[in-house]
Amino acid sequence: METHSIKLGLVDDHNLFREGIKSLLDKISEVSLVLEAIHGKDMFTKLKNDVPDVVLLDLEMEEMNGVDATLKLKEDYPDIKILILTMHKEERMISYLMEIGANGYLLKDTTREELKTAILTVYKKGFYFNEFVSKALLKGLKNKSGKPLTIGKDYHLTSRELEVLQLIAKEYTTAEIAEKLFLSVRTIEGHRKNLISKLGVKNSAGLLIKAIKEKLIVI
Repeated sequence: METHSIKLGLVDDHNLFREGIKSLLDKISEVSLVLEAIHGKDMFTKLKNDVPDVVLLDLEMEEMNGVDATLKLKEDYPDIKILILTMHKEERMISYLMEIGANGYLLKDTTREELKTAILTVYKKGFYFNEFVSKALLKGLKNKSGKPLTIGKDYHLTSRELEVLQLIAKEYTTAEIAEKLFLSVRTIEGHRKNLISKLGVKNSAGLLIKAIKEKLIVI
């Protein structure tokens, strides 16, 4: 894990909930809270002063909700990792948020340990799927039409790109994939960027969702 503190943003319109999250964050030495906002518009005003590495983002907020904020964040600040923190359990909502650029999805009844794991994992690997989200994604994204396995043909994926894609799905980091395949980190990062471009997604989380949906990988 990198030695510097992960800069965190917290966006939620409930004061009591924000205070509770802040008390949890105080116990996580790897993070520092640099931005606190009550809705999307408030967040974008404050982003002009300090840009966090990861944003904890609620969905239901006035002025600008979490969905609209996610879309604008991916357009204006594509390097910020977005961790949705909400009470919404709908599978379609989870799938949609991941497809438009969210990097992870947590329910508000999560524990401090999972919150810490999610923040560190999203920062380091680019995505975080817990068991609940994984099941929701698999249930909602598996192609119901019986579409045969394409092995990347429709997307012109090389055998190496498919190999890298499968390892990303198994939660290997770029460095771990490079070591496993006896390639440089730069080469693996190049493959990752090519995969994101070819599948027309925004990040590693979207990459996995599209790969599951198109049956490009085995889960």
